[in-house]
Amino acid sequence: MTIYTEVTPNPASLKFVVETILLPTGTAEFTTPAAAEGKSVLAEKLFVYPFVTNVFIGRNFVTVTKTDSARWEDVIPVVKDEIKRVLAEHSVVVAGSDYVAPSAEGDAIVQRIQQIIEEQVRPAVAMDGGDIVYEGFDEGTVKLRLRGSCSGCPSSMLTLKAGIEGLLTRMVPEVKAVEAI
Repeated sequence: MTIYTEVTPNPASLKFVVETILLPTGTAEFTTPAAAEGKSVLAEKLFVYPFVTNVFIGRNFVTVTKTDSARWEDVIPVVKDEIKRVLAEHSVVVAGSDYVAPSAEGDAIVQRIQQIIEEQVRPAVAMDGGDIVYEGFDEGTVKLRLRGSCSGCPSSMLTLKAGIEGLLTRMVPEVKAVEAI
């Protein structure tokens, strides 16, 4: 099985791309070993290693966030071996996605915001090993949740303000600001 890595904008996170579908739809994020328990055998196995602080699983990739003291040259072979071992032993590595599809309900503004996020923002963010989820729109402010490599990324606020906020304010005049929650 081939597994290759891709750098992310977050120096503490690395994306491990596999040649199989891990999660048919959505994403799953595990921020603690307890959160992974019974939900993802892959995340459970990765959290055994003390350098793992976050496991984010997408369609065909796993983004691992490590402690600052660990070095990627030491971490990469261990994580690759563990992913290979788990995939060889288990046909299902995640019990399900925690992704919630945009609601068809709500006013036209909210539907337009959700459509832009789904079609333009989320695919771009996934390329960097993360995810962004719409959480609400209130008094001109779009609220988003950053996940995976985006959570805690030094450049996430620049992406949020210069990229996503710029896009949404241009395409939806009612949007005045974007904030992470």
